[in-house]
Amino acid sequence: MSGLAGVWRAHEDWDDERLRYCARSMIHALRHRGAHDHAVWSDAAAGLALSHCRAFEGGAAQPAHSANGRYVLSLDGALFNRESLYHELAALDEVAADACDAALLLAAIARWGLQRTLSRCNGAFALSLWDRRDRILWLARDRVGKRPLYYGWAGGDFVFASELKSLHRHPGFDAAVDPDAISLLLRYDYIPAPHSIHRGIFKLSPGAFLRLNPAAMRAGHGAHQPAHDTQVYWCARQRMTEAVGSRTELALDEAVDQLEILLQQAVSARMNAPRPVGAFLSGGTDSSLVAAMMQAQTATPVDTYAIGFDDDRHDESDWARKVARALGTRHTEHRVDGREALGMIERLPQVWCEPFADSSQVPTLIASEIVARRSPIAMTGDGGDELFFGHSSYCRALRNARWNAQLPGPLRRWAHRSGGARAERARLGGLRALWAELGAREVEDNYLQRVSRWRDPSAAVLGAREPLTVFGDPQRQLRIGDAADRIQFLDFQMDLPNGILTKIDRAGMACGLETRSPLLDRAVIEFAWSLPTALKHHRGEQKYILKKLLERYLPAPLIYRPKNGFGAPVASWLRGPLREWAEALLDESRLRAEGHFDARVVRGLWGEFLGGQRKWHTHLWNVLMFQAWWEQYGLGAASSAFAVLAEPLPAVGPERIARVQYGY
Repeated sequence: MSGLAGVWRAHEDWDDERLRYCARSMIHALRHRGAHDHAVWSDAAAGLALSHCRAFEGGAAQPAHSANGRYVLSLDGALFNRESLYHELAALDEVAADACDAALLLAAIARWGLQRTLSRCNGAFALSLWDRRDRILWLARDRVGKRPLYYGWAGGDFVFASELKSLHRHPGFDAAVDPDAISLLLRYDYIPAPHSIHRGIFKLSPGAFLRLNPAAMRAGHGAHQPAHDTQVYWCARQRMTEAVGSRTELALDEAVDQLEILLQQAVSARMNAPRPVGAFLSGGTDSSLVAAMMQAQTATPVDTYAIGFDDDRHDESDWARKVARALGTRHTEHRVDGREALGMIERLPQVWCEPFADSSQVPTLIASEIVARRSPIAMTGDGGDELFFGHSSYCRALRNARWNAQLPGPLRRWAHRSGGARAERARLGGLRALWAELGAREVEDNYLQRVSRWRDPSAAVLGAREPLTVFGDPQRQLRIGDAADRIQFLDFQMDLPNGILTKIDRAGMACGLETRSPLLDRAVIEFAWSLPTALKHHRGEQKYILKKLLERYLPAPLIYRPKNGFGAPVASWLRGPLREWAEALLDESRLRAEGHFDARVVRGLWGEFLGGQRKWHTHLWNVLMFQAWWEQYGLGAASSAFAVLAEPLPAVGPERIARVQYGY
């Protein structure tokens, strides 16, 4: 566990002490990501300060310096192919035998440059790199997006950090809320990269890096265009295109054998950790397979953890218990009720410091707290659905796309043009839903219907114009393979990094828990893409190859069963223990005064929901998550939070200055 932050001044009116104080304040906001140690390094002549925090002992303190003194690195995350990197560098006499991940990266960067180094790395990370000689700042993020990285401008200064709350600590931060981003939140449950809730603040996309020189830094956010100014060292679209294009005939048994080897290697690399490693266990295919492979690689019982609900429709804890018993793990189970959820609600805006509305965030946060008490590192099954055809919505989208392909073109075009009227009602089924499906032009449109919370979010957000995403941009979509490949690619680009991985990173880090996802190992990803759909979806059985592999570890009755998913019973919560909280946030006069939402639209849905007429809880939860965030981070709350930075700087003794300056 770790976090990073930094500031690059556009003006020369701060002395070095104040520069470092700002960086310390920014990293202090991330102390939950690393309370063991924090340090700041500054380049006063350049007006730049880097800060870093970490949770565990071991390895060199950061920000870390290259042997030649040219580079200064802050790394949040871990490398899982460090052994191969070490052997490659050791053959060149570039690195010591006991080098930590940061030292390995610095040696590699000094030898090969950042882009070539990133292409060799397999891990979960975000980093900042300062080139002292050329005065270039680099930011980079791992291929899948396991670790977050925000950046942008505050008062003319360039700022960056692992989480948005850190940027709020800069005294010049005054970025306005972007209504276009709210519309994305209402549609997807999250705000996808490169967008953020604030104008002028961005999220670095997975597999990308940003190179910033002094001129670009001083130009500010008005001149910055993420699509043009960031570069990719690993393009998911290109790699999946290559994998699909080179597919060969592969027998099921041979494919299962190859997958087992790759997953064993991925699990082993992630179990190699300085602290105890446990596993989330829902009882589903993905988490069961990861837990099984962990248990197969150790003689002692693996710690597994499951969350249940007092609502049987959302509870799978019985299955998790049976899987744990069959594998021989040491199992911990916890059941969540509405009262416990209510107690957790106040923490959500602080944990997800950007509005986030996947309702499973509540049980995920509770689960993370429980796991962190015993296992500081935990494995997850994230990625299995998106790589191996696991979502039931895939089947519905493919079915609807097949139906649409048989309809006359003029009828489909007419339905598409007229589909905007009363679009939200289509979410509820019936003739309106059928008409909306008829308007889909490609399978991507059919799948967008499946993943959209609000079908027309701009109608509810004042002044919003919904930005284009991969769903609406054919140039960014996969144009090879079958329809199943194309919709899985959409999820890999959108929901996986921006939804699922954001959820587990923030929940885990808030509790002192680092999570690792072996199914998202680079080799596993590219192998999954090389498999034909018939090995993933066979005679109605989803994740077919994963289940055939799991048969080697578990009896069939624990594998082939219905799936509930890890959703929370939000509807019953909002009608019960959370009703008073929701009513206060959705108060009509409050909505009108704040000016973000059309109060008439939102109050109409709330009234229908309470009256039992419609199932609007998914729509309302997105609005509520923004309202809760605004209550904490709105202008009034923000100004009081920033006031501390206007206070005189505390005295700093010589020893602390030395530690900050040199990072030891």
